[in-house]
Amino acid sequence: MITVFGTGTGAPLPRDAEAALADAGLVVGARRHLAAARLPEGVERIVLGSLAPALDIVEQHVKKGQKQSRVVVLASGDPGFFGIVRALAERFGAERLDVRPGVSSVATAFARLGLPWDDAVVVSAHGRELRTAVQVCRSHPKVAVLTGPGSGPAELGAALAHACADRVLVVASALGDPEHERVERVTPAEAAARDWGTAVSVVLCLAPTRTRTLAPVRTVAGPPPGPARWALDESEFAHRDSMISKFEVRALALARIGPRLGELVWDIGAGSGSVAVECARFGAAVTAVEKTRDGCERIRANAEAHGVDVRVVQGAAPTVLSDLQDDPDAVFIGGGGRELPAIVTVCAGRARRAVVVAMAALDRVPAARDALTGAGFDCDGVLLQSSRLAPLPGGVTRLAATNPVFLLWGVRPPARIEGVPQ
Repeated sequence: MITVFGTGTGAPLPRDAEAALADAGLVVGARRHLAAARLPEGVERIVLGSLAPALDIVEQHVKKGQKQSRVVVLASGDPGFFGIVRALAERFGAERLDVRPGVSSVATAFARLGLPWDDAVVVSAHGRELRTAVQVCRSHPKVAVLTGPGSGPAELGAALAHACADRVLVVASALGDPEHERVERVTPAEAAARDWGTAVSVVLCLAPTRTRTLAPVRTVAGPPPGPARWALDESEFAHRDSMISKFEVRALALARIGPRLGELVWDIGAGSGSVAVECARFGAAVTAVEKTRDGCERIRANAEAHGVDVRVVQGAAPTVLSDLQDDPDAVFIGGGGRELPAIVTVCAGRARRAVVVAMAALDRVPAARDALTGAGFDCDGVLLQSSRLAPLPGGVTRLAATNPVFLLWGVRPPARIEGVPQ
């Protein structure tokens, strides 16, 4: 049996831990945990650093099957929450674990603020790429980020400062330590300018305008479920002279974009921002690019009306795209005119997963397709023609045809998607 004790945030070991330690043949934990525990003389101990060698030694003790083979693991907070329990269960089986959890740093940090956290998204950047945490912070109003070396408050703040400066970062350090605990509210820019050391427990990223009012009683924890409806009717968006992606086109575009929490989507030539807003409703972080000032204001108004965050950048593509620092996971291109081939080329060079292009002019399809295939995408497309029910006098109905639109999409083969294991 492997007994795992969560010390809680700054809390001493529970009483039953002393008896377990007295009978242990091996004790595993971080240096601070081992120093704080009363270990019997002569007991073998492992200071956790690299996980794989520690697990190898644990396996040797487990195989002995004697009293001296008893293993005790000391961990912070709740070891089943982004903790060592996952690695132990995968290696030895959950049935061989006796887990005694403490209070997680996430629960403690929200408690310090007096906020509930059943509606928060928790994302780990410890030993992981920071970009997922950044995109979640952009798209969700209440996020807890578990940090690590190279993915701390400074790096998170630097990534958010240019794209989401309205967020407030709450940096919680040394939680539970009566002498050194700090809970500080800073802007992303202020976080980026500080050296936070190694005592950071967790960083909360909050959108004040969307977290002041408590959400109603919830049934399911975590981020809100995906939208009950999508491909919304054009009447649900402010637009100019019907310059908006029709819902039939938007439905297939969304299916090919595949927006989801933790990803970044660009909407180029966004117009009213209908595609941008719908992607944000699915949980993606979204940047909408539109060249006209009134168009940008319209996108902001539509995003606010639907309760989502969309970053709006005014400028003409493809030139303005060089100002966008973060590469997108997927791109929708709904405008571009004669610059369309150049826009597709730039987007295909930066998109990690997919590019979707909507075109009314059929003669622009070959150049757009060549740009996608030239960038290594698998390409496909369809001409969409639909007829909607329309009333006629006398209580009868006719079919009213909409303008045909060609939808082209390119998908990067999985073997070429950065970070996807093969």
